[in-house]
Amino acid sequence: MAANQIIPVHYIENSQQLEDISSLLANFPYLSVDTESNSLYVYREQVCLLQISTPEADYLIDTLSVQDLSCLAPLFASSEQEKIFHAAEYDIICLKRDFNFTINNIFDTMVAARILGEPAVGLGSLLQSRLGIVVEKKYQRANWGMRPLTAEMIEYARQDSQHLYDLKVLLEKDLKDKNLWDLALEDFRLGCEVNGHSQPTNSSIWWKVAGASDISASEAAILQALCDFREEIAARRNVPPFKIISNEILVKLSQEPPASEQELVGMRGISPHFLQRYGQNLIQTIHTGMEAKPLPRPSKPRPDERFLRRLDALKEWRKTKGKEASVESDVVLPRDFVERIAAENPESMEKLHQLMARIPWRYQHYSKEIFSVLRKQEVV
Repeated sequence: MAANQIIPVHYIENSQQLEDISSLLANFPYLSVDTESNSLYVYREQVCLLQISTPEADYLIDTLSVQDLSCLAPLFASSEQEKIFHAAEYDIICLKRDFNFTINNIFDTMVAARILGEPAVGLGSLLQSRLGIVVEKKYQRANWGMRPLTAEMIEYARQDSQHLYDLKVLLEKDLKDKNLWDLALEDFRLGCEVNGHSQPTNSSIWWKVAGASDISASEAAILQALCDFREEIAARRNVPPFKIISNEILVKLSQEPPASEQELVGMRGISPHFLQRYGQNLIQTIHTGMEAKPLPRPSKPRPDERFLRRLDALKEWRKTKGKEASVESDVVLPRDFVERIAAENPESMEKLHQLMARIPWRYQHYSKEIFSVLRKQEVV
């Protein structure tokens, strides 16, 4: 799309409109895609807006008004039609979680830029450096669950998908010129495999709360009770847990448990409104935690020393290769493959090939070096 070309934007807010555009979208060989969610404003985030751009128009689909997107499922599942994202992982997780989509055939402009060793891989940076386009990013953390969306938010949203194809063309050419196209395809396929199922939040498990690393088992019981208390309120009010009470205050209350509401008065981080509404229940929760069975921190068995040597050796090799190629080390070999190879310690190239079956480009280019690194650790 020419930089000065003006294309229309269509705001889709009912099922009939969505049905009408779904057949139209199927006619294009590629779609540029982005999503906007409301994670900073609700207890359980959801996709609030789905942006799809074609060479002819931008479509903003209001997923709060149109909740059944099943007519779009064949487009996302198609292995023929390319879907262009920037930083696809989060978008794909959200699309799988909220709409149960299967995703195939993507191009991720951030992944491509990382493989190429671009110094800055944010969308704004790439649009400016590659296309000379400056986009406004002030709405990146906006509440996309609000309605109606402002004209400025709609313009921001359309720009996030509108320029992806032009950026993709440039990046794809560079990948092919540098013989990195097959590596990119490898990572695009991996990107389609991310899990879209919800996981327990860190805010609900005491040992994952920031600042809880040094608390005792008795204090941990109080902290877990407070985490449950906070989660219940957050879920009921449909707000993120951090907007109820901060991790810092939870840890402080666990380590210095107050005996009465009066001791909470004036405490930084606990407002008079919160104290009036929840003070009594908060004290009861603390007392419940004090009477509960102490919770020792879950112990992790110390890994085998030989595994740790292999892991360190592979990480050092990966770091060196990354410097040679001017890319981040995980571009050379993703972390989960490093850890699995170190754990399995394949005794033959055939076994290593099995472990690297999903990353054939890397097997072709790095398998001999990886196997050599492993074997050297056997004689240390």
